[in-house]
Amino acid sequence: MTNFSGNISKMRVSVSRSNVAQYQLPIGESTVQMNDLIGHNISVDYRSQINCIHCGRQTNKSFSQGYCYPCMTSLAQCDTCIIKPEQCHYDQGTCREPSWGEENCLTGHFVYLSNTGNTKVGITRHVSDGVSSRWIDQGASQALPILRVENRLMSGLVETALKSQIADKTNWRKMLQGEPELFDLTALRDELLANAEPELEAIKQQYGLQSVQSIDSKVLNIHYPVLAYPEKIKSINLDKELGFSGKLMGIKGQYLLLDENRVINIRKYSGYELSLNLT
Repeated sequence: MTNFSGNISKMRVSVSRSNVAQYQLPIGESTVQMNDLIGHNISVDYRSQINCIHCGRQTNKSFSQGYCYPCMTSLAQCDTCIIKPEQCHYDQGTCREPSWGEENCLTGHFVYLSNTGNTKVGITRHVSDGVSSRWIDQGASQALPILRVENRLMSGLVETALKSQIADKTNWRKMLQGEPELFDLTALRDELLANAEPELEAIKQQYGLQSVQSIDSKVLNIHYPVLAYPEKIKSINLDKELGFSGKLMGIKGQYLLLDENRVINIRKYSGYELSLNLT
C-alpha cells in the first residue's frame, strides 16, 4: 500500500500530444499522477483539518474553494469581480490589491466557446500552445477561442454581450453524464458575433478599436481518461462522510469518478488535509 498525506489543492492539468487530459494532485509535499490510478482502488480519509491555501491559517470552514474568511474578504482574487469581470473596479481606485490587479486583470484575455455538455461562453487569461487549463478544469470536450481583448473588464463586457444568446456556466451534472454531442463551434462563433455586432461595436467605440479583436483559431478537441461514466450521480461530501474508498473509474473537469456512480469535486476541498491510500 502506498500512502500520501497532507493538504491538497486543485488538480494541476495539462494535455498529452493526443489531447488527453492529464491530472496531477498536489497533496502535502507530494504530487500524485492521477491518470495512473484509473482502474485501481483508492481510499481517502479526511483528517478534519483545513488550512487556507493562501496564508496557511487553520480554519473551521473553507471559503471560495480553499480560503479562510480573512483572506476571502481581503484578497483581490476572491473579490466579486473575479466571478463577474464586467464589474472590475480597478479604474475606480478600489481594487483590493492594485499590484495583483495589474498583473492579473490589466493583461490580455481571451473569450472562448466550449462544449461542456452544452455550449457555453467563457473567458481565460492564458491559451498556451492552443490550450487553456480552464477548459480542462471545466470538463470541456471542445474549445474555441473567438476574441482577444485588452483586459479583464473587456472580457466581462464581451461575455455579457454574448450570454444573452448562450450560457456562461457549466452544468456539472450534464458534463459528467457521458461523452457529449459534438457541436460546430466555428459556425456558432460566426452566428453569435454577427448577432452581437452592435454591442461589440459599442464597446470598441467606448474603449478603442484594439480593445476587442477577432482571432482565427481552430477547435480543440479534448479527451478525458474515463473508463465509465456514472449512470446516476451520487456526490461525495467529505464534511459529512469524512472519506471514501473504491475503484477510480475516471477523471473529468476537477471531478474524480468512482464506482457505484459516486463523484467528488476535488477543487471544492482545496486546503483540506487528506490521506490518500493506493491499494
